[in-house]
Amino acid sequence: MVRLHVKRGDESQFLLEAACGARLAELAPLVARIYNGRLKVQRLCAEMQELAEHGVYLPLNMQGLTEEQIEELKLKDEWAEKCVPSGGSVFKKDEIGRRNGHAPNEKMQQVIKKTIEEAKALISKKQVQANVCVNMEMVKDALDQLRGAVMIVYPMGLPPYDPVRMELEDKEDLAGTHAGLEVIKETEAQLWWAGKELKETKLLSDYVGKNEKTTIIVKIQKKGQGAPGREPLISHEEQKQMMLYYYKKQEELKKLEEDDDDSFLNAEWADSHALKRQFHGVKDIKWGPR
Repeated sequence: MVRLHVKRGDESQFLLEAACGARLAELAPLVARIYNGRLKVQRLCAEMQELAEHGVYLPLNMQGLTEEQIEELKLKDEWAEKCVPSGGSVFKKDEIGRRNGHAPNEKMQQVIKKTIEEAKALISKKQVQANVCVNMEMVKDALDQLRGAVMIVYPMGLPPYDPVRMELEDKEDLAGTHAGLEVIKETEAQLWWAGKELKETKLLSDYVGKNEKTTIIVKIQKKGQGAPGREPLISHEEQKQMMLYYYKKQEELKKLEEDDDDSFLNAEWADSHALKRQFHGVKDIKWGPR
């Protein structure tokens, strides 16, 4: 199997294995599916973190309002009584005003938070460093774990407008958001390798040969964006290490220059005639009145 190191820009995303004979018309959408799936898991983890800390989402017409304004407008959260976490809730006000503040108790919070960590680890970019390949089954497994945690903590479900429920039901609305710009539709996905576009009409082997042990770096782009920019010769981390090295060298040179100062020659221990004067008994003679 050919190992694909998938990047978006200069940033590593995940490793994926594919057969040499894989059709690029199928491979590009698969890469986009995994890429988008990982983004979905990350969005869901972020919202579930808020769910654990501040409870369920408020209706859109109540968000950002003070309690006085809500009373004055006679607004009511009809889902608040239905969506009660297992074991009762603990009030923790959401300063942003997006959630109702009735958070799960400590035990149930830990259920959510532990599941978030496990799901993130499954699709983490660190899997690239660990040389672990990611596939759609792993992405689905991460989503299933998160879904299970929500069902345990909120057996009565969540409001239909809660971002967590919308993500789990694939009803999220990302229009006009930064998250929406990150998503690459499967029909718009395009792969690049060594500055070349991998044409959908060809096979992977047409570009990399038939060596199944090949590892290549491919970059995913949206169609029409053109070729991705070339990567710098050295990484940002390597650049930082080099700057640190040259700074230390510069400091060492400054110290050496200071050590070249010959003012120490006036010190008593540097007097080459001190021993002779001591033998003649004239070591501490001072001229002038005492």
